[in-house]
Formats: sequence, C-alpha cells, structure tokens
Amino acid sequence: MLRFIAHYGIHFILPLIVAYFFFKEYRWKATLILLLGILLDIDHIFANPIFDPSRCSINFHPLHSYWAICFYVILLFFSKTRLWGIAFLIHILADVVDCLFLGGKFN
Repeated sequence: MLRFIAHYGIHFILPLIVAYFFFKEYRWKATLILLLGILLDIDHIFANPIFDPSRCSINFHPLHSYWAICFYVILLFFSKTRLWGIAFLIHILADVVDCLFLGGKFN
C-alpha cells in the first residue's frame, strides 16, 4: 500500500505542488504540463505484459531508458522545454521510487 501511495503520490501530487510553488504566474498551464508527464508510460504498450507489478520500468521501457533520462535532463537547460523536462523527470522519480520498493533492482 505504501508503494502505491508513494508512486502515485509522486505522479499526481508532486506536480501540483511544483506548479503551485514554482510556476505561480502560469499555474494552470504548468499543472497541466506537469501532469502530462504521465504520457511517458505510453511505451508500456510495447511490453508483454503491458503492466507487471514486479517489473522496474527504469531502463526497461524505451522512454524510461538511461539515454531518454539524459535527454530529459537536457530539456531543463532551455526555457521553452524546461517544464516538459521537469514533468518527465518527476515521472522518472516516481518510477525510481517504485523500483526501490522492488528491492532496488534497476534493469
């Protein structure tokens, strides 16, 4: 239960907190973009099974690979893509926490 709360809390509550405190001038747009970070899970459709509660997503799915994570970090350096970079990295953080509950086994 704690794993579920931590994982989905980071996915859905942390973006609200970040938007509220750090993007006050355009809070609603920031909230929407930060919540859209969940779109990274689209790459799960290529896995079999699509959802496996005992699988760590980090470096298993293409959009969760170490190369993709490096790209999300690069997005932080440009003002036009910074919010998307934060959204994707929040998503990755949620998945890292999920992997830690699985015993820290990263693929």
